[in-house]
Amino acid sequence: EFSSDLPQKPIRPDQPGVDSPSVPPTPFPKTQCDSLVVLFGATAGAYGAKLGSDERELILLVWQVVDLPSKKVGTLHKSLVKADNLELSDQCREVSGLTPEGLGKAEPLDRVLQQFIQLVSSDLKVFGRNSYTLCSDGQLLIRQVLHPETSKKNFLLSECFYSFYDLRKEFHTCYPSSAAVKDQTIKTMAEYLGLGTDEAEEDFGVWQVKTMVAIIFSMLSENCDHIFTDPETVKYKYETGPCSKSETVDSETVIRARGLPWQSSDQDIARFFKGLNIAKGGVALCLNAQGRRNGEALVRFVNSEQRDLALERHKHHMGSRYIEVYKATGEEFLKIAGGTSNEVAQFLSKENQVIIRMRGLPFTATQEDVLGFLGPECPVTGGKEGLLFVKYPDGRPTGDAFVLFSCEEYAQNALKKHKEILGKRYIELFRSTAAEVLNRYMSTPLIPTLPTPIIPVIPPPYTIATGSIRDCVRLRGLPYTAGIDDILDFMGDATADIKPHGVHMVLNQQGRPSGDAFIQMKSADKAFMVAQKCHKKMMKDRYVEVFQCSGEEMNFVLMGGTLNRSGLSPPPCKLPCLSPPAYAAFQTAAVIPAEAALYQPQALLPTARTPQASAAAPPAVTYYPAQAAQLYMNYTAYYPRYPLDSASGGWICVY
Repeated sequence: EFSSDLPQKPIRPDQPGVDSPSVPPTPFPKTQCDSLVVLFGATAGAYGAKLGSDERELILLVWQVVDLPSKKVGTLHKSLVKADNLELSDQCREVSGLTPEGLGKAEPLDRVLQQFIQLVSSDLKVFGRNSYTLCSDGQLLIRQVLHPETSKKNFLLSECFYSFYDLRKEFHTCYPSSAAVKDQTIKTMAEYLGLGTDEAEEDFGVWQVKTMVAIIFSMLSENCDHIFTDPETVKYKYETGPCSKSETVDSETVIRARGLPWQSSDQDIARFFKGLNIAKGGVALCLNAQGRRNGEALVRFVNSEQRDLALERHKHHMGSRYIEVYKATGEEFLKIAGGTSNEVAQFLSKENQVIIRMRGLPFTATQEDVLGFLGPECPVTGGKEGLLFVKYPDGRPTGDAFVLFSCEEYAQNALKKHKEILGKRYIELFRSTAAEVLNRYMSTPLIPTLPTPIIPVIPPPYTIATGSIRDCVRLRGLPYTAGIDDILDFMGDATADIKPHGVHMVLNQQGRPSGDAFIQMKSADKAFMVAQKCHKKMMKDRYVEVFQCSGEEMNFVLMGGTLNRSGLSPPPCKLPCLSPPAYAAFQTAAVIPAEAALYQPQALLPTARTPQASAAAPPAVTYYPAQAAQLYMNYTAYYPRYPLDSASGGWICVY
């Protein structure tokens, strides 16, 4: 049955309850709520400290109303929940005693929650109350189970689930000498109070709720006189807003999410972390050198506790994709989200707006042109004030603009105009974020317009293979902490077949490992053998994919291009139109970072073209503009390797 009237035997003889007239109610001091609803739940997977970390569905809810002024309790209710996947983990079977057959007869979660609201309201009427606050054993049931699951199943939780008391925190406040909050359990709290409890005597869930009620009554006794006044809150929605570079961001509050769908918005990311409180303007989408999203985001939470809960969602799913969640730093967040432009700050000062990014605008487009393109069906907040054109530092237009809309409906109407024509160009529209506004608006031009200092580069004797010979391998999916030594260990005996100077690790825009690396082997046969032997071999806690490829394919990626199933996407230096032709200030021959110039392989340096070659000419020295050097190699970190003497039989990596 959905609900059952269970005997209300006290856990110890002197514990007050409905049937304990020997202990008269005492006057209750002023408190924020009249009643608590003690709530306990379990999923089909992990239990205890790992509840919700495996994305398993809720299968059990047990609750009981506690009237604080009278110190009485209502009926104890226990409800099974029918999950979409009825397979139970071994731990769940052992702890709960539940079976798939029993759960198959239960109601689904949305129906159970409706009945929960109805039964709680009915129990409150007995005490003459109409308001209540939930009280759970810790944060996990509310934040890591109920909110994420209902969000994925696309139904709204009642308002009561956005505010709750964490019994562990309340207990530690009442009894400061007890164990730390993170070490508390229902059992340890009961033992601290000396409550005589026997978990085996009651059904799973029933014992937990009865014990929690007994703990609450002990906290309300004259010795403690605890008052429930400061509930935990769950934010209803994510709030957008600007972030200044001068702001201090605690590194213990920031995570990096990787593997996001490219079209993900800040609201999509906030939904993935539903139940956790993200700081205002705390979602920063990372962009690549071309201003496109690279599938990563930095997320800032209101405190370290929320961040730690977010880390437990590592490899949870957004649609069909699993999302990796790692620790990040405040400095990384500010690098992406921080901005100081007054124009941007004024644009973003209009809070709770939906931001849309327009890409591909004609360089002559005006505010009137954009407003006319959007039309009356999607009015822009504040008219012209709701438009922000992105420009290079010298004032030239980039073809990007950001637009504010006051509601989701207007934003959806605007997105329907994706790839419609303005002038002679089709316009792309995407959801955007305040962090992306700051990141994109403060970006430097792809091609510099001012003269740049010239630095000499002396070509080293080492070369990178080119052409179609498949004598290279690509490693994909490397741990972010992996270094050269890890790669050499991973390669095993095949290390001896690596060409000198032949390990190349690819970095992302922020200079951090992207998870890719290329290795030049001594022959195509050696590359084939390595790919066969090492494909999907484990490195630390991840399997690494190993593919055979050619030197040409490797060079495309090292120069900023991409390599995928559809073929090669050229690097920026090979693209025909990085900006309007009239703005090109110099030839876009191969360029390299100034600080890495002395370590670059010969093949990355262009052959100098001279009117006449002289047999007696001195060795060529090629010059490159220093500022431009940072354009096309920002995805690549080049790691030279030199063989040691034969006695050592090893390798040394030079950075």
